[in-house]
Amino acid sequence: MSTLYVVATPIGNLSDLTKRAATILSAVPTVAAEDTRVTRKLLKHIGTSPHLESLHQHTSPQRLQKVVLRLEAGDMGFVTDAGTPGISDPGAMLVKAALAAGHNVVPLPGASALTSALSITGWSFNRFLFLGFLPRKKQERISTLKSGITEPGPIVIYESPRRLKATLEDINDLVPDRQLVICRELTKLYEETFRGTAAQSINHFSTVQGEFVIIIEGTNESNTRIISDKEINVVLNNLQSQGLSGRSLVEQTVKITKATKNRVYRLSLDHTR
Repeated sequence: MSTLYVVATPIGNLSDLTKRAATILSAVPTVAAEDTRVTRKLLKHIGTSPHLESLHQHTSPQRLQKVVLRLEAGDMGFVTDAGTPGISDPGAMLVKAALAAGHNVVPLPGASALTSALSITGWSFNRFLFLGFLPRKKQERISTLKSGITEPGPIVIYESPRRLKATLEDINDLVPDRQLVICRELTKLYEETFRGTAAQSINHFSTVQGEFVIIIEGTNESNTRIISDKEINVVLNNLQSQGLSGRSLVEQTVKITKATKNRVYRLSLDHTR
């Protein structure tokens, strides 16, 4: 029996490809890929050119069977355009078919937008809810969000630039006081991380490009998290840019951050000098 290697690939920076992944992709005779054009660039980067088979979410059962037959002839690598196959990417159908045919399936861990974004929240948690890409229709999207807002741990969402504003507006309607961490273009040239409420993020991302990971704080985090001075200053800056000052600035910041009024007042003095 052959081995199907499920290979995590960089989510932006090609230097994030692991040495083991490069070794396997250089050794296998065939690589199944979500988009062969994208994968060809990666393979060129490591100096190899195996036979490529296209395999994506719209692949027909007949086409899938042809790929599995190719696996009969020798080991195969499987990659998606970026990140770990099977995490909001195609992957499950090939793994299932390979296992059914009696082949070995071996994961090669590596880059993942999901875990990369979670690692820089600064929040302590031992569980999280991954919702992937939300439905396009508003009512379905709201229903999905409502199903997760009582989750104790962070809630993770993938979103495209075209639907970012609509999703942030829905989050603001449901949980306006929750803190968000939003990562844009992780590991790429214009990588950016935003921290604040949904309302603040709507103003911040008035024009958007790139792919986004949105993390909403969970109920445990929102009740127990100790917010840093830096985070409070971000909120103060955002509210001040919206025209708030004095008592209104302090009260709204306390409402958003849940920090003590005395602490927020002390920090606000630096913004009025």
